[in-house]
Amino acid sequence: MIELKIDPVAKPRMTRSDKWAHRPVVDRYFAFKDALVLLCKKQKYFLPDKYGVKFYIAMPESWSAWRKIDMKGKPHQQKPDLDNLLKSINDCLKVSDQTIYALEASKYWDDEGRIVFYEIA
Repeated sequence: MIELKIDPVAKPRMTRSDKWAHRPVVDRYFAFKDALVLLCKKQKYFLPDKYGVKFYIAMPESWSAWRKIDMKGKPHQQKPDLDNLLKSINDCLKVSDQTIYALEASKYWDDEGRIVFYEIA
């Protein structure tokens, strides 16, 4: 199991104009990609062809303290979508994601954003 303290970012749908017209969502994704690759290299982690991942999404600052206590650890059922989070992970850490043959994924609310990778049977 490996835990990376980084806010998960979903892969955005990109257009041709993203090569020269910098949209904030695309810039945020590329910053996430660079940071994730760097964290994985530091910890010598390589994404296997069969893995499990849990995304922990940081709760908004605007939420009250009692709501944060109530929601911590509960399933995250809003945007970003789980499949787009997985696309960002596979795009960042796999040269060829066609080799992935099994995975488990889930997303939860937490005090701070992080990504946890684990082995599956």
